[in-house]
Amino acid sequence: MSTTVIPFSRYNEEFSSIQNQIRSTLTTITSALDNNPSDSTIESKMSHANNLLSQAKDLLKQMTIESRSIDDKDIKDECQKVVRVAKGNQANLVEDVKAVQNRVERQALLRGSVDLETGMSTGKNSAVREHLLKTNSTLQSQNSTLDKARRVMAETEDVALEITEELSRNRETIESAAFKSTWC
Repeated sequence: MSTTVIPFSRYNEEFSSIQNQIRSTLTTITSALDNNPSDSTIESKMSHANNLLSQAKDLLKQMTIESRSIDDKDIKDECQKVVRVAKGNQANLVEDVKAVQNRVERQALLRGSVDLETGMSTGKNSAVREHLLKTNSTLQSQNSTLDKARRVMAETEDVALEITEELSRNRETIESAAFKSTWC
């Protein structure tokens, strides 16, 4: 093995180790959400998973740089393949972390706005609930506006149909009168 490949190999080993740590942390968080959603360590574990994800991203950058700096074409190609696979794994991990983060945030909202350890009201959940209520109110208002616009549009169509029918009757009357005046 070339000395230029050694740093790449170490980065790859570290990247794999971090991937396993992230998966393990996500499994622990998911298990805690399923079994004990009020577990106070969930947020810190989620923060840990995000930190590991950041480290994996940095290692991936280093692996990319190292793979580009390898002189031997065959080894370089092999290392770049490893980087492509690692990027795919990183993208999957990002999606997994986001999914678990969404579950954690949802559980936090559903738990309520009281800190379970202290029994005190937390501003975080209250602020999030308030934001959701405002958003919900805005959506209801917009839906109401859309319903009014649909009613106005339907009324406008009805008026247009009535006008068209009246014009049709007037045309028939005028044509009938014109026909009679030419024969008389």
